[in-house]
Amino acid sequence: AIAMPMTLEAVVAYLATVAIGGAVVSIADSFAPEEIARRLRISDAEVVVTQDEMVRSGRSLPMYAKVRDATDLPTVVVETGAVLDDQFDVTWTDLLSTDGQLDPVTVGSDHVSNILFSSGTTGDPKAIPWTHLTPIKGAMDAHFLHDVHRGDVVAWPTNLGWMMGPWLIYASLVNGAAMALFDDAPIGPEFCRFVADAEVTMLGVVPSMVRSWRSTDATAGVDWSHIKVFSSTGEASTPSDMDWLMHVPGQSDGTTRPVIEYCGGTEIGGGYIAGSVLQPAISSTFSMPALGLDIRILDDEGEQSTSGTAYLVPPAVGLSDRLLNRDHDEVYYQDLPITDVPLRRHGDQMERLENGYHRARGRSDDTMNLGGIKVSSAELEEAVGGLDGVLETAAVAVPPDDGGPDRLVIFAVPQPEQSLDSESIRLAMQDRIKARLNPLFKVSEVSVVDALPRTASNKVMRRVLRNTLTDGDL
Repeated sequence: AIAMPMTLEAVVAYLATVAIGGAVVSIADSFAPEEIARRLRISDAEVVVTQDEMVRSGRSLPMYAKVRDATDLPTVVVETGAVLDDQFDVTWTDLLSTDGQLDPVTVGSDHVSNILFSSGTTGDPKAIPWTHLTPIKGAMDAHFLHDVHRGDVVAWPTNLGWMMGPWLIYASLVNGAAMALFDDAPIGPEFCRFVADAEVTMLGVVPSMVRSWRSTDATAGVDWSHIKVFSSTGEASTPSDMDWLMHVPGQSDGTTRPVIEYCGGTEIGGGYIAGSVLQPAISSTFSMPALGLDIRILDDEGEQSTSGTAYLVPPAVGLSDRLLNRDHDEVYYQDLPITDVPLRRHGDQMERLENGYHRARGRSDDTMNLGGIKVSSAELEEAVGGLDGVLETAAVAVPPDDGGPDRLVIFAVPQPEQSLDSESIRLAMQDRIKARLNPLFKVSEVSVVDALPRTASNKVMRRVLRNTLTDGDL
């Protein structure tokens, strides 16, 4: 398992593990100990690579201590200053071999090289194995959609715990490009200067990063003229922010650079719908299915429509063929509408526009993207469970009226004969989520209701709750 920021050592550990025929277990550095432990258990990891601490926006955050709280597995630690305190621990320096020659182990194409996690609609996150075929998908998307070639410099602030971390490794190195790694929060002028100094040619973003740069004027005075193309993924983007970003590299000469909107998933190994450098870049829209894939949009009756749920049309390079802790066929193929082509479930809501482009409309299931991180309602509700005075909760994501990243809203039902103060409960829930799940998830609002809407089988109707926030009262 690798649980650390995406540094040089993390990339080396990743590539070395794959080269010796091993499987990397990807764990995000932002996770709380409980979530680290859960992923180690599901994957049956044997050793952990981490670092003693990391620095974000001037604050020192423990990494080794979190890992030690999560597990007693042997741990390799990249030292930046903290002290080791376990006899089983090995420092990164001690681990390194003095032999400059490594003969990679030959394995089959379906051999597992990486285990990543993606939130399902219930319970534990889905454990998705990548094989030695999966990197081909990321490399294809980088080359054909993002115009990455030998000699390019690719920067994408991410982490090995999310699919874009391994994607970045293969997207750049397979195509002969370099990676530019920045070991700090990518929201301030320091990162913007780094992009200029590294002469980055392809810059990947999450829309919330762009909104931060724009609101703080973080790009003022930096030279981004080397950038050929941007890519945006992880959450819905705001058209005005993407239009602003297109103009940043050409501030001196009035030129623009395209933003490739890129939407996919861990179980796809890359994107299923995107833009490309061969078509006009229209802010916050997708111009084409990704190479080798097609999609069908069906309405609630299973009929083709211009607005509804997007289904993938298999087969395609990169698509997962197994899960470690779920029935793969049940998750992706069971009870699908019957059409003239085979379908595969994905869960995004999509709209086809009059010009043939597409716009994302959120999720059709009980998962959501918060700050570029996929998480399920069940995981959030489990994290905030047990608060005094709260009988039950339901978490939903709501897009802002002007587009852009979703807001997390939690509906709370009070215990009988008790009342709840929504702001006090919001702060308490935020603390729970920070400690138990991920500090990057922010609770925008808590709505106190008398009861949650349910189906005849007692399932919470979260879509009804989402609609009340945009259409009217519950």
